[in-house]
Amino acid sequence: MLKLNRVNKIFNEGTADEKIALEDVNLELKQGDFVTIIGSNGAGKSTLMNIISGVLFPDEGRVEIGGSVVNQLKEHQRAPLIGRVFQDPMAGTAPTMTIEENLAMAYSRNRPRKLRKGVTKARRDMFQEYLETLHLGLENRLTAKVGLLSGGERQALSLLMATFTQPKVLLLDEHTAALDPARASLITQLTKRIVADSGLTTLMVTHNMQQAIDLGNRLIMMDKGMIILDVPPEQKGSLTIERLLKEFERLRGEKFASDRAVLG
Repeated sequence: MLKLNRVNKIFNEGTADEKIALEDVNLELKQGDFVTIIGSNGAGKSTLMNIISGVLFPDEGRVEIGGSVVNQLKEHQRAPLIGRVFQDPMAGTAPTMTIEENLAMAYSRNRPRKLRKGVTKARRDMFQEYLETLHLGLENRLTAKVGLLSGGERQALSLLMATFTQPKVLLLDEHTAALDPARASLITQLTKRIVADSGLTTLMVTHNMQQAIDLGNRLIMMDKGMIILDVPPEQKGSLTIERLLKEFERLRGEKFASDRAVLG
């Protein structure tokens, strides 16, 4: 469903500020894979997500989604194929628009654009059904401005908007990092349920090692723009934080840089 072949990305090439963001990255996700990615700051995680989504283009290599090469497609052209939830609860939604208007925009993401009413009764009924699955009471607040929602409510809405059109690939970019522990736990459980129920092919970046271990069927560790460890499904169930840290030290000859809440 998602395939990266020998992808490279360098910023400020040929200057004193040159930085190798991705180096010869190979990655393949099959339909229904849920892969978590961990790595310290500067490991290349965000660059990888931006390359897949079309925010950035690779200098070399190939990106395939659903069997089609998308290297030259811009972000808006890949939008019908990709759902993405960002770290910032304020991103991914329009705060001055209502819940139903935001959902209507997301619903049209992979459909031909026509001049028509955005929110019909049939759509409103459908939106309410989807919102009910969140168990947050948002189905009764369709006309509320999204900017008035709490961070957790808004992130739950973003998750729903990113998934209810069944994208080929779902990208979760540290989507619980900006939330307090209770709301982060809520979004984590919603993520687990929605991905499982829909069978979505998912790539999730997180700084939280325990979260990376608990979610998904596969785990990848990145460092200095490279994938240095790829834990398959048959081994992931026995993973521990201690084992991951020891594996990093064995592979890189140094201790894992425990920036932010990586051990949480």
